[in-house]
Amino acid sequence: MRNIKLTVAYDGTNYHGFQEQRGTGLATIQETLEQCLGRLARRRVQVIGAGRTDSGVHARGQVVNFDASGWPIPVERIPLALNGLLPGDIVVTQAREVEENFHARICARSKTYRYTIWNSGIPSPFHRLYSCFWPVSLDAEAMSAACTYLEGTHDFKCFQASGATVKTTVRTLYQARVIREGPVIHFVFNGDGFLYNMVRIMAGTLLQVGMGKIKPESIKTLIESRKRALAGPTLPPQGLCLERVEY
Repeated sequence: MRNIKLTVAYDGTNYHGFQEQRGTGLATIQETLEQCLGRLARRRVQVIGAGRTDSGVHARGQVVNFDASGWPIPVERIPLALNGLLPGDIVVTQAREVEENFHARICARSKTYRYTIWNSGIPSPFHRLYSCFWPVSLDAEAMSAACTYLEGTHDFKCFQASGATVKTTVRTLYQARVIREGPVIHFVFNGDGFLYNMVRIMAGTLLQVGMGKIKPESIKTLIESRKRALAGPTLPPQGLCLERVEY
């Protein structure tokens, strides 16, 4: 077996998430990739993704791998060949051959997500698909202070969407930080894994801190409570982007 790893960037606006939804007629990133790979390989190709981004969520550094047995195109030419078939909102930025046991999801050591806020009294037509519009003034210093309580190994159940089921809600957040660039605020999170809607709920909670509704030090108590109802709102998907996956 040959195993090829692809790094993929995409605008998720027109897609119903990464994961295929065969039989529904809904466009997904995975199914679009597989269709184009299949045309090149002249057989069905199945890709494994590092993360299942939701409908409307973007990626700069999604990683996939696929069984390339009998693959007809030199690895270095794969991005050129695929990008000639893919729609303009999906781009393969890198391809390389990897070990047979490489698995895009299982082998990932950490992922970095960025959530972007357009913090201005007037919305921007240029940022509307890639940020959450928030007209209320936000205290970046208070939000940065709150981030220190998010970092570390915790039970993040309070930041998991209601009804989601996983074996454990314990995760390690290596870094959480706030970056302000004029009216644009970025929340950047790097961790060993994330629960369903975890980043969007953490971002919503930080906004509550930025508006003075939650004190930065209250994040510790919130985490210990494990109660989703005490955390902030789940922010809309268009502000979220999977920046990179580390191996």
